[in-house]
Amino acid sequence: MRETKGDMPVLAICYDFDKTLSPDNMQAQGYLESVDFPDQDEFWATTNKLARENEMDADLAWMYCMEREARGKLVFTKEKLMDYGSRISLYDGAATWFERICRYGEAHGVKVEHYIISSGLREMIEGTEVAGCFKKIYASSFYYDERGVAVWPAQVVNYTNKTQYLFRISKGVLDVNDRGVNDYFPPSEMRVPFRNMVYIGDSDTDIPCMKLVNSYGGHSIGVYNPATEDKTKVRKLISENRIKYFTAADYTEGSELDELVKAIIDSTAAREVLEEIHYKKEKE
Repeated sequence: MRETKGDMPVLAICYDFDKTLSPDNMQAQGYLESVDFPDQDEFWATTNKLARENEMDADLAWMYCMEREARGKLVFTKEKLMDYGSRISLYDGAATWFERICRYGEAHGVKVEHYIISSGLREMIEGTEVAGCFKKIYASSFYYDERGVAVWPAQVVNYTNKTQYLFRISKGVLDVNDRGVNDYFPPSEMRVPFRNMVYIGDSDTDIPCMKLVNSYGGHSIGVYNPATEDKTKVRKLISENRIKYFTAADYTEGSELDELVKAIIDSTAAREVLEEIHYKKEKE
C-alpha cells in the first residue's frame, strides 16, 4: 500500500487514541467487566508487575493478560473485540470532527488525512463509530487461529516504535511490512513532509512522536480531559518543549482545538505555495 505525491498538499493528522479521542482506556469500557476483573487500576498494576518481573514489553504484558483473563469466560475473537470497541465513548464532537476538518482543508486547498498511531488494540478501534474516518490505523493487534480466536500478538505498537509510522506516512509507504520505508526520498518527493504533520496526544507515551514532529517543523498538540480540566501532563509537556500547543480534547465546531487545527491548515496552504516555488527553482 503506497501513496504518491499529488497536486494538492497533504496534511496528516495523527492521533493517539486512549485519553486523546476517548476519555478512558479502551480496556475499561466493557472488556474488564466481562471477565470479572475488579477495576482497571488493578489490571494495570498486574500487567506492569508481569512486565517488570519478566523484563517484558509492557504492551505485550497487557495483551497477554487480556487473553489470559478471557480463558473460560468468553471466546476471545476479533468480532468480540470489535464489539467492545463499539461501546467506546468518544470526546464531544469527535464523531463529526474528521469529516468536518477534511471539508475545511479541501476548501482551502489542502488534503487532510487522519491516522491512528496507538498502543491500544486495532480491533477495538476498528469497532468504533469513527473507524472509517482514518486513512490507516496503526495499533497493536492479535493473530487469530483458524477458528478466529486470538492466540498471539501480530503487531505491538509501543511508545518508541510509534515513530516508524510517521516515516511511513511521510513517504507514503503505508504497509507495515514494506521495507521501502528505509528508502531515500528527496525532500521534493516526500508525500507528507514532517512540516505538514500534526500529532495529537495526551501523555509521556507520545513524547517520541511529538518531539520528532516538532524537530522537523510540524505541529504537536497535547490534549487534556475537559471534564476534569487536569492540565498537569500537558503543562509538563510544553515546559519540556515536547509540544507546541495544548488544549482541551473538545472536538466540537468552534472549540479551541477546532480553531487551532484550522489555523494549521491555513498556514499549510500558504507555506506549500512557497515550497513548490522553491522546488521548481531548485530543479531549474
